[in-house]
Amino acid sequence: MRHKKSIAAVVAPLLGVLSLAACTGSGPTDESAGPVSIDKDWSAEEPITIDVFSATANYMGIQGGWFGKIVKDKFNMELNIIAPNVAGGGDTLYNTRVAGGDLGDLVIVDKGEQMDELVEGGLLLNSSDYYGSMKNAATYDPAVQRLNEGKDGIYGFPTQVSTLKPTEPLEGIDPTFGPFLRWDLYAEAGYPEIGTLEDLLPVLKEMQDKHPKAENGQSAYAISLFKDWDGNMMVMAKQPACLYGYDEMGFVLAKADGSDYQSIIDSESQYVRSLRFYFEANQMGLVDPESTTQNYDTLFSKYQNGQVLLSWWPWLGQSAYNTEQNMAEGKGFELVPMQDQQIFTYGAEVYGGKQFLGIGSGAEDPARIAAFIDWLYSPEGVLSSSSDTMGGAGPEGLTWEAGPDGAPVLTDFGKKALLQGGADVPAEWGGGTYKDGISTLNVPVVLPADENPNTGFPYSYKYWPSYQEAVANPLTEDWSATMDGATTTMQYLQEHDQLMVAPGSSYAAPADTSEVEAIRNQVKASIVEYSWKMVFANDEAEFESLLAEMQKTAEGLGYETVLEFDMANAKAQNDARVAVAAELG
Repeated sequence: MRHKKSIAAVVAPLLGVLSLAACTGSGPTDESAGPVSIDKDWSAEEPITIDVFSATANYMGIQGGWFGKIVKDKFNMELNIIAPNVAGGGDTLYNTRVAGGDLGDLVIVDKGEQMDELVEGGLLLNSSDYYGSMKNAATYDPAVQRLNEGKDGIYGFPTQVSTLKPTEPLEGIDPTFGPFLRWDLYAEAGYPEIGTLEDLLPVLKEMQDKHPKAENGQSAYAISLFKDWDGNMMVMAKQPACLYGYDEMGFVLAKADGSDYQSIIDSESQYVRSLRFYFEANQMGLVDPESTTQNYDTLFSKYQNGQVLLSWWPWLGQSAYNTEQNMAEGKGFELVPMQDQQIFTYGAEVYGGKQFLGIGSGAEDPARIAAFIDWLYSPEGVLSSSSDTMGGAGPEGLTWEAGPDGAPVLTDFGKKALLQGGADVPAEWGGGTYKDGISTLNVPVVLPADENPNTGFPYSYKYWPSYQEAVANPLTEDWSATMDGATTTMQYLQEHDQLMVAPGSSYAAPADTSEVEAIRNQVKASIVEYSWKMVFANDEAEFESLLAEMQKTAEGLGYETVLEFDMANAKAQNDARVAVAAELG
């Protein structure tokens, strides 16, 4: 989730140097002899370790555990993960490595401007020689061709590809965003009516007042924030806008149906509305005072311990707290029925999602990396590598197996690992905990909602009949009874017309010009700084004063120049959505 780097200003003066540096790689270049087969027993080759620069990873170091063992056994290869999310200052790490002429042997970054910059800078290998034997990736050839359109070869491979229609939600049974509350405490409060975003506050106040301490004895707060993913804005202040159909495009909040475009610093924008929401919450004592200093890992632990009552993402609150034991006791996070919500949801990306995979031009063994990428598109690869995403099932034989009727079912180990808070992995699978062994690439190459051709069921275990039977519990039963009999969040939202799908167009914004890039870097830092100050302002007068200062400072730094650029991209994105919906929807 997360993921927004740009380096035009760095790349432009270095193109000549980088192109020269790229020629020093030992793998095939654009002038290579021709097709290269990747069909061989890679486990018998000499062991190698490759650098994987992943903009989506939340772990840094050697991939270990069960996924590391699978990769080692199949390819005799270790993955050294380089993660800007962990290193801090992602722009700096990205730019520094690009300036050095080597981003990584395998790179996972944003398509569009980043891909263009890396191709122009000579940091990506033209993988056309390998693509001819990449049979799994070729299953999604339209997406591969679209990603590399206008280029002289195959420089990247799309992520999140799908065979679903672009007007169908890609997330599965839960949207990416939503007002997910501790349902048991909401029920205890009498299922109070929630009309708007602001109406959440008195409900949260009642919940926190009745339960000021978590079971571990630590203070519980309705809201807890973190800074790790801040970019063009304070990322946690963007999330409530998604409840009303908006998503970001730089400094613009664009509605999924193309009906509205907002400047984030406008006094009446959904972004400023969110800042006011947090400010009011803090005035009421509902915001964790450690929000300004903690990171995502610390925040996740607090959710696990029951110290936070509201989650804007199901894959945070539910993933951390909805263990089998908690749900059996009727405790857990569920979506609440906010009356005016029109939740933004991403349509299935027929042509791929935001990120892509590419082979570094200096990679020592590009054929082996191509084979690894191709494996990621196979059923085995999808099941194994997407397990860090919501509903990823993990490897067959460990977490699941075919039942008597051929339908997939979770194993006893799988139930412990995926539903009961974790499990220790058998030594033959690599040892350690299941969670620690999950793929740290942190991006699905194929959507978990897509059908596994080997089973006839989606890759995501949350769709399996056996899962639905296994997770029937007091929490879900009470939620379903209260929510008009709905069995999934998506079902409820669709039946109540509270979902706004942005068709999956695979649109990628063009690279910032050097002028826009320079201005953006200054402006976004200022917006983020002022946003945090506004949330923790002493009173309303200070909040309004800080808002005026933020607007004046941003405009003085050239905000309007970047806003015009982003606004044009937001409207072009909508045009692409309209076109793909007409073509394939």
